Amino acid sequence: MILVTGATGHLGSAVIEQLLKKKSPDEIICLARNLDKAQPLRDKGIQVIIGDLNDVESLQKALQGINKVLLISTVDHHRYQQHKNLIDAAKTAGVMHIAYTSALIKDVASSAVSAHLESHFQTENYIKKTGLTYTIFRNSLYADMIPIYVGKEVFEKGIYLPAGNGKVGYALRREMGEAIANTLLQTDNESRIYELTGSEMYSYQDVAEILSEIAGEDVYYTDADAVTFPDILKQLGIPERMIMVASGFTTDIRNHQYEIVSPNLEQLLGRKPKNLSEALKEIYGNKI
Repeated sequence: MILVTGATGHLGSAVIEQLLKKKSPDEIICLARNLDKAQPLRDKGIQVIIGDLNDVESLQKALQGINKVLLISTVDHHRYQQHKNLIDAAKTAGVMHIAYTSALIKDVASSAVSAHLESHFQTENYIKKTGLTYTIFRNSLYADMIPIYVGKEVFEKGIYLPAGNGKVGYALRREMGEAIANTLLQTDNESRIYELTGSEMYSYQDVAEILSEIAGEDVYYTDADAVTFPDILKQLGIPERMIMVASGFTTDIRNHQYEIVSPNLEQLLGRKPKNLSEALKEIYGNKI
């Protein structure tokens, strides 16, 4: 039995879709907070247990009879405590193996979003101390997030970001989900850490050139001033937390924090992951 948290999200949905190709629905259990949102999972024959990572009692009930757990990291401000709750409940319930979706970065201590990312590595360390075998997936930035950073009017106004010439090994979220599911299906439960990245690295200048190819007209990239960028976003009415995240991640890109390429995603997929041109064509589809 495999229990998946965050199964109604984008990454969780991709994991479930792949698991169902190899496993019976009655071998999968999903933890969800909202029954209505989880209805599509129930329609597929998957058992959904209503629980909350803040509610230790609900976690202890959900984990009875579970062999493996996939803990998809939350975006909550208190996610480290939430993760600890799940990990503790898993150990108490006799779970044999825990998998966790972490983050990939060169140096979290010097990251502009270290406060946001630090809990990932706290969770990793906590898992390692439990004595459970584990699989940790350190995920690079999703190609799927590029439209959020470049904005809805990218084809009209171009890309304006303070990312310099820094590059990222972008990968599609659904391919990461597929790779994670393939790993959960393995019978070998040794502890491992995987770095999930695309096969190549790309700058925002590369993104602009690919979008130009997709649109059939020029899309320009302007390397914005990092100091004034947050103020510009504030004037546009962007929420404070989104400004912090956008400014922080683009600063990290500028500082070459995500320039990591690993063969792990290709190995777990059994094929090369889509390059960024293929990924952006899939993402944008008929939206142009």
